[in-house]
Amino acid sequence: MFQPGQIKDYQALNTALDHLLTGESDVISHLANASSLLNYFLDDVNWVGFYTMKNGQLQLGPFQGLPACVTIPVGRGVCGTAVSDNRTMRIADVHVFPGHIACDANSKSEIVIPITVNDEVYGVLDIDAPITDRFTEEDQTGLEAFVRVLEKHLAQAN
Repeated sequence: MFQPGQIKDYQALNTALDHLLTGESDVISHLANASSLLNYFLDDVNWVGFYTMKNGQLQLGPFQGLPACVTIPVGRGVCGTAVSDNRTMRIADVHVFPGHIACDANSKSEIVIPITVNDEVYGVLDIDAPITDRFTEEDQTGLEAFVRVLEKHLAQAN
């Protein structure tokens, strides 16, 4: 299928995610496998994971990488801003982003994509990289499509 760090075709990756999640109904399993799939196949990333909404703030979910911040208020940092603005945040240099929350000091760029289920923000996909300007417009488009596949399965899960 793919070699580690060799994603060139997001459509194929998104098809793989769809097949991986089909027939399964556990939300934690969905998020765990999705983070593992991305971490394995994306190059130059040091954290891939999810935060989900709980009690009005983002709560750490399944991830791959170093230990991370457990809760993030909506509107704070890149993840919280993505939720409050309900839009993808592609940050070339996190050190110039006002209010950036540095969970991993090695992170230099980040992309955060809101996840919406049943017309409500469910959480975010958060990916950090140890190099500046890691995420391209092509990455954003492909990862947003990845999240749409995930949203479909989350809506069907228990």
